[in-house]
This record gives sequence, C-alpha cells and structure tokens, in this order.
Amino acid sequence: MVQAAPQFSPQEIERGAYVAKVGDCIACHAVQGGKPFAGGFPMPLPVGTIYSSNITPDPTYGIGKYSFEDFDRAVRHGVAPGGKYLYPAMPYPSYAKVTPEDMKALYAYFMQGVKPVAQPNKPPTMIWPLTIRWPLAIWNWMYVSEDHVYRPDPKQSAQWNRGAYLTEGLGHCGACHTPRGIGMQEKALSASGANGSLFLSGATIESWYARNLRGNDVGGLGNWSVADIVQLLKTGRNSSGAAVGSMTEVIHHSSQYWTDADLQAVAIYLKSLPADPNKPKAPQPVAPVPQPDLHSAGSLAYAQYCAVCHQNDGEGAAGVFPAMAGNPTVESRDALNLIHVILAGGKTAEVKGVHPFTMPAFAGVLSDQQVADIATFVRSGWGNSGAAVSASEVAKVRADIAKTH
Repeated sequence: MVQAAPQFSPQEIERGAYVAKVGDCIACHAVQGGKPFAGGFPMPLPVGTIYSSNITPDPTYGIGKYSFEDFDRAVRHGVAPGGKYLYPAMPYPSYAKVTPEDMKALYAYFMQGVKPVAQPNKPPTMIWPLTIRWPLAIWNWMYVSEDHVYRPDPKQSAQWNRGAYLTEGLGHCGACHTPRGIGMQEKALSASGANGSLFLSGATIESWYARNLRGNDVGGLGNWSVADIVQLLKTGRNSSGAAVGSMTEVIHHSSQYWTDADLQAVAIYLKSLPADPNKPKAPQPVAPVPQPDLHSAGSLAYAQYCAVCHQNDGEGAAGVFPAMAGNPTVESRDALNLIHVILAGGKTAEVKGVHPFTMPAFAGVLSDQQVADIATFVRSGWGNSGAAVSASEVAKVRADIAKTH
C-alpha cells in the first residue's frame, strides 16, 4: 500500500518559501537559464568539480521520495538517503542550527511549492578514489562539532538571538566570510569557543576576498552603522560603496527579500562582534591628508580609464558610481577584490527598484603593471591607507580568474 503524500497548509508553504530565500537555496541549485532548483551548478574544487543536485520534488531525479526525516538528515547533517555523504560545499555545518519548525516549513515548500523537474544530476569530475564518499564521515566527525539546533543565548535580547540564528545558521555567512583550515573546514562556526575570534573575520574564496564582518575599523564593519549594514543587504550599496563578487548574487537571490526586522537583527548581531585582534588597526593621522601624485603612471592611467565614472577627486557619483576615497574595497588589507574588479569588471546587485550598474572589464586593455599602477594610486590617494600593489599580484589574480571563467 502506497503511503499518501503529506499535505501542507498554504501558510506552511509560504513560510518555507521565505526560509528558502533566507537560506539562498536557489543560488547553488540552479544555473542561469535553467529551471529553479533543478541543480547542475558547477562548484570547482582543488580536486575537481562537483555539481549541485536536483532538489525539486521530482520522484526520479529529485527529492520527491524523501520523507521529512530524509530531508532533515540531508540538509542538516549532510547525509542523503542510502547513507550517501554530501560534499561540504553544501553548507550543512551551518544548516545544522536550523530549527525543526523552519525545517518542516522548508520541507513543505519543496514538496508542494516547487515544480518538479525531471533533470538528471551531473556526476562530479573528480577521479577515483576522490569520488569515494565514506571518508566524509571522518571529516564530519573532525570538523562539524556544533551539530545541533541553534541555542539562544539567555544573556542576549531576542533580536540579537534572531540575528545570530540567521547569520550562523540559515544565512550561512561563515561559509564565505570565515577562513578555512587545512581540511577546507571553517575554522569557527560561531563567535564563541576557542576560535571564535576567527568567525566572519574574512576569507579568500573563488578569487574574491569575502570581507571581515567583525568590528575592525580597517577592513571590517567598525565604521559602519546598523543602518549601513541593512542598506547594503537590502540594496547592494551604501554610502561606503557597493557589494562585489559573489555577494551581489546573495543580495540578488536572498537578502533583498528578507524582512526589515530580520535585516535589523543581523546588523545588530554583526555590530556586537568585537574586532579581530589579528587584523591591523586604523593608523593614527600624524600629518595632513596627502594629495595623490597626479604625475605618476597610476594617476595618468586612472585619469584615462577610471575618472570618467569615479571622478578626478575620487568621489564618484552618489548612488551610482562608488567613491574611491574611503572605499573599504579599495583600502582593504587584501587588494584582491580591487584587482579582480579592474580585470574582470562587475555589476552591482540586481535589486527590485534599483537600477544596476556595470563596470567594464579591463583585462584585455591593461597590462599587469598598469593595473598595479592604478590600484596603487587609488589605494594611496585621497587619504586612503592601502599598501602598494605589484604586477606579480595582478598576474596571479588574472590567472585565477582565467581558471574560473
């Protein structure tokens, strides 16, 4: 006798749709021009490429036959039916904190709010024995130590706890913004514990630098207000600049849809994180702000290729072209994002009601030395305190970009 499929209320399905937005599920489980949640998104790893799976309710190729227990074990523990371990590109170390209520709503949405797609999954391109999955059980034992539902901190407010839950769990912010260890594990899954100061302290991922989200004045959020953080997550830009790289996709698919209350909660939680003691502090001004050298190679190249948008004074155009002066991407200790944007160009987040702007790629126009000259010029001009950039640094980023495009 075939067991009848469970039925869910419209309210459960609607709540699950919101949970899926917060979890940014579609970002990895769809390809451009493909069907939602049908998978096939490539994720390059040092040992090969894996592809996201079909998570539509198709009974053959998707998760249509999953029970809630199957679904929960896959999402929160990284183990699919039949004991097949998932690669930790799926952020189950973070999703382990998701509450049963949110998991049930998410299950309801995927079972009855998503259209089934009969699309087979793509096998990974890794060679044997790297395709053997059972060693992932050892990886989980070694690195997924916080395998439990989020536990509210009674010393903090309900709003702070909501922000912590979204940041550490559903939002899985640490998957990009926390440095990884030798086993490619996140060095911390929360701000507590022995390595808590590393949580959200910044990391390099896919030739981008996911910035430090802690309280550092230089490279962190120390000089940002709660309103600044909310505005960036909602629109992709604020008075300090604009989101770059993969963060634009997070805003496009996910954070622009969060409620204002949830955005506020996340911002309040982030502002509570102390500065990473291993990151540099803001230099103390000892002299008047130096003016940029207008006769340097970098200045001349900037005037030719950049000033038409970002202006000769580095002030840009409010709400359109980011300013260079005081821009955290420009001043960051790691110049990776600045170099990447100059070489590959970029596009601001696609947000409803906000017109996106595109920066052209200059990889085919500028040499490594010219890019280094421009980057050095903007990192040292208008009071910025970034270190000089070398042509060899640019060459490395250029090569990394070529591998992922």
